Amino acid sequence: MSSLNLDDFTDLIERPDGGVRRDAEARRERLAVPPGSLGRLDDLGEWLAAAQGSVPVRPVERPRVVLFAGDHGVAELGVSARPAGSAAELVREILAGGRPVAVLARRLDVPVRVVDMALDCAPDAFPADVVRHRVRRGSGRIDVEDALTPEEAEAAFRAGVAVADEEADSGTDLVVLGDVSVGGTTAAGVLVAALCGTDASVVTGRGGLAIDDLAWMRKCAAIRDALRRARPVLGDQLQLLAAVGGADLAAMTGFLLQCAVRKVPVVLDGVVAAACALVGQRIAFRAPDWWLAGHSSGEPGQAKALDRMALEPLLDQGVQVGEGAGALLALPLVRAAAALAAELPERTDEPGDAFAKGSAEDAEDAAE
Repeated sequence: MSSLNLDDFTDLIERPDGGVRRDAEARRERLAVPPGSLGRLDDLGEWLAAAQGSVPVRPVERPRVVLFAGDHGVAELGVSARPAGSAAELVREILAGGRPVAVLARRLDVPVRVVDMALDCAPDAFPADVVRHRVRRGSGRIDVEDALTPEEAEAAFRAGVAVADEEADSGTDLVVLGDVSVGGTTAAGVLVAALCGTDASVVTGRGGLAIDDLAWMRKCAAIRDALRRARPVLGDQLQLLAAVGGADLAAMTGFLLQCAVRKVPVVLDGVVAAACALVGQRIAFRAPDWWLAGHSSGEPGQAKALDRMALEPLLDQGVQVGEGAGALLALPLVRAAAALAAELPERTDEPGDAFAKGSAEDAEDAAE
């Protein structure tokens, strides 16, 4: 019998410090820049202060991109523009520095960590630090079979927890979370549709490398068939991940929950990360308070999941490439919010005087 009790996360996860957030809001009221004039940056700075338990907020100095990688058997149905089992090629390009996330990470001076959970390649194809948490070679075809055995699902979930602990212990102060997969958006669509109680067509997108209409119909049919297998196990989130998720998705769910336990903020990338976050919310309702939606990927499943969790994307630049690139673009925004909240001077006069004085001087200048 498994010793993993998902209900423990409900007790272990606390919300970001509400008292600290109120202190951050009070400090914002005293700043020389009028309240509200910085838009969402105010809320972002206050959220980060609460997550850190610090006023003024500390700068984000040790961020990290963490990408969970895996191949999905459902890709054999032609639901992706990439060939089934080809996620390893993407991983090689990332490690070689040739993918968008690698380019952005270099420019932003952010390390990238890739975790192989179920790539369809030999385990010695990558360095030991990439493959040491690997559970299996590829995940099962979810329209007709389980993605994982119960033991594999638990092992993958625990691997995600272990990676979160490794990051927290190493001093990582914010994670950008993404996936490297082929067929992963199909599994994510099943999870979102199942947890939101909607039809396959509502969550079926075209993927990062856009598919044509025939492939979209095959993907929609695969999600529909997998949904029939998902609904009977909706009450058990680990069983759900085993049935229609995959090793990478199970690991991402464990990672997200343990980051919330360890009070490490996470910026979510696309539909796969959003689907795993939705599963995590089912396990521990306070967990989403530790997560930000980095960007809107245009995937309908992502929009559905984020709406269910009341998470509003920070950016909407039409980035569909996946692999954490869109969420990484939001990191400078988070850092900017932290810098403004911490470094803007406070007023030295009574509230409103500085603004009134400034308006009067502007009026006099205009009259002259």
